Amino acid sequence: MTDPYILLHPNIPKPLHGIAPRVIMGKEWWDTHRRQAYADAGYQCEACGVPKQEAKYHQWLEAHEVYDYDYKRGRITFKKLVALCHSCHNFIHSGRLEMLRQSGEISQDKYEDIIDHGMMILAWNDIVDEWETRHDHPAYCEWHEWHMMFEGKRFGPSTFCYEEWEAGEWKNWRP
Repeated sequence: MTDPYILLHPNIPKPLHGIAPRVIMGKEWWDTHRRQAYADAGYQCEACGVPKQEAKYHQWLEAHEVYDYDYKRGRITFKKLVALCHSCHNFIHSGRLEMLRQSGEISQDKYEDIIDHGMMILAWNDIVDEWETRHDHPAYCEWHEWHMMFEGKRFGPSTFCYEEWEAGEWKNWRP
């Protein structure tokens, strides 16, 4: 069963970039849980339904973390992993996709194809208008208040301020 609403999953707030279950728990945990997510999904994309062997860019699936968001308290809580094709996964991470396009790491054609793929999935399900507002969540808390809850433990933020984030310091975060 597919769930196109996965494509509307909000981006991780900047204070929490680099903080993720795969970083906290390590490669073994990540590999076990992502493989289980693929099996649970019947080895097809949970957003668009394409079987992994028929996916456009890569004939494998990618795991995406789904969170509950509490913008007032600056908290995201890990819910589960979902299996996605490369196109759907990159559609969700549209900010990263745009950076790859701007840097020349992907072509304009691939960028447009991925955006078109996601918009088509949303349109087929009459939810395309919701994509336009998926980033319009007010941040009620300060940078330092953002945190991720994972298995009952609090993590974050990965940097002390926007300037550290912009300098790439979030890439150095470790639990």
